[in-house]
Amino acid sequence: MFYFQTRIGHRNKPFKIWKFVTMLKDSPKMGTGTITLSNDPRVLPVGRILRFTKINELPQLFNVLCGQMSFVGPRPMVRKGWMRFDPEIRYRIYNQKPGITGISSLIFRDEASIVQKLGGDPTTIYTTIIFPTKAKLEMWYQENLSMITDLKIILLTAWSLPFPQNQLHRRWFKNLPDIPF
Repeated sequence: MFYFQTRIGHRNKPFKIWKFVTMLKDSPKMGTGTITLSNDPRVLPVGRILRFTKINELPQLFNVLCGQMSFVGPRPMVRKGWMRFDPEIRYRIYNQKPGITGISSLIFRDEASIVQKLGGDPTTIYTTIIFPTKAKLEMWYQENLSMITDLKIILLTAWSLPFPQNQLHRRWFKNLPDIPF
């Protein structure tokens, strides 16, 4: 079954992203809202597998075919998260089409574990650490946009599926902004 969620896309226009259903219906209105934590009770049993393997991202190939997304680019965000970026970043982040994968997708491959590892209030962690770091990473992507960068991101994404804890991105991209975890 598919789930459609409004995300911010190319030139800051909203679009409906395709995903497999992995959580309970109306889960953004429950618990931590749009923040998914490790062992989140809103995630369905099959959803855990789909999320871990990233199979839940496959329906986004329809978004690519429709011209709304590309394979590599900034991850499309829900409006609430996108609004947390400074106006300058909101203006620049989606100059390119959003991607199924991207530099922040690699760094935050297991975002729920990062939030848990950092400890504390998830909303505060997102506001003070995750969103500012994602903003820096997406701006880095804008400044380092090239076919080689995209090819490396695709290869690293494929590599991270069987080896999710790898840190190969740190060797392949020496000039990444500081990542505070």
